[in-house]
Amino acid sequence: MTNGLTAEAKALLISIGSAAIDPSLLPDEMKTTATAGPGAGGTSFFLRSGSHRVRLSINENSSLKVIPRNDGVAIQKEGRIIAYGTLERPLCHCPKEAYVTVSERCIFDCKFCPVPLLKGHVKTLDEIIRLIDEAAKSTEFSAISLTSGVAESPEKEVEYMTGIVRELAKRYEVPIGVSVYPTETSSEDLKAAGAVEIKYNVETMDPLIFERVCPELSLKYILTALEKAVSIFGKNRVSSNFIIGLGEDDKCVENGVATLTSIGVIPVLRPISASPLRKGEIFVDRPSSYRLLCLTRINKAALERHGLNVLEAKTMCLPCTGCDLTPQRDL
Repeated sequence: MTNGLTAEAKALLISIGSAAIDPSLLPDEMKTTATAGPGAGGTSFFLRSGSHRVRLSINENSSLKVIPRNDGVAIQKEGRIIAYGTLERPLCHCPKEAYVTVSERCIFDCKFCPVPLLKGHVKTLDEIIRLIDEAAKSTEFSAISLTSGVAESPEKEVEYMTGIVRELAKRYEVPIGVSVYPTETSSEDLKAAGAVEIKYNVETMDPLIFERVCPELSLKYILTALEKAVSIFGKNRVSSNFIIGLGEDDKCVENGVATLTSIGVIPVLRPISASPLRKGEIFVDRPSSYRLLCLTRINKAALERHGLNVLEAKTMCLPCTGCDLTPQRDL
């Protein structure tokens, strides 16, 4: 099924972001519920074909319909099959990884994100270990990825995360990646604890949009932290989510990608997921398939200009690829 999910088909699926699926096709163990970022609270599933993968949220009113096909499934739009493959079981949030949200709450009120409104749970180390132990039963288990909101302060969050990473590094012989809001010493602390990859999210590279949607954060501070992280974690070990659909234009994306790659950071172009909890607070415009393809080509060219290789990444979003059109993997 190597041709069941082309870059063009995946771009179309991501641009819509959801699909209707008969519950009989999707046992509970094939579902995953997000607890971090703009998509927090939504339930979704993964489709895989060959080396390509996509994650779609479940929506009975979607224009995409999942139907049985041979020994797998197909995705149909207006009666036409546009992709096919097999449903893939997530180990813990995503396939092949234990991807755990540590703090499901955040003191920062970024307008695209429902997490501050959900006031979720902060997992204990024992809870995290239980989740990873379950994932580790699979022969496909290959990485641990940790992400987190900010429950009290960035410094306390990094201190808590550092202790978790240190303990996990003793227990499991797989790479560990971490996504947090940076502090002055977060890169040094997490690297010393055993993390091999880091992600600090810029969210957007348009300063005016950033100021409006992340009023309590600093884009300059995040960029400085990313540049420092590259010097500590090394090439192809630092990434950053760059949300697409907050009102930025393509030139902003091109310039932003150029800036990030020039300091050794791999941009993850993440299509916005509109949260109903944020309705009326923020403008969102999920990118079209054409725009996704164009921006991914721009990202790919920038990565290759600076000798960066997505295929080297071992943890978090870059090896998963489910939510994004990923350069050097999908295109």
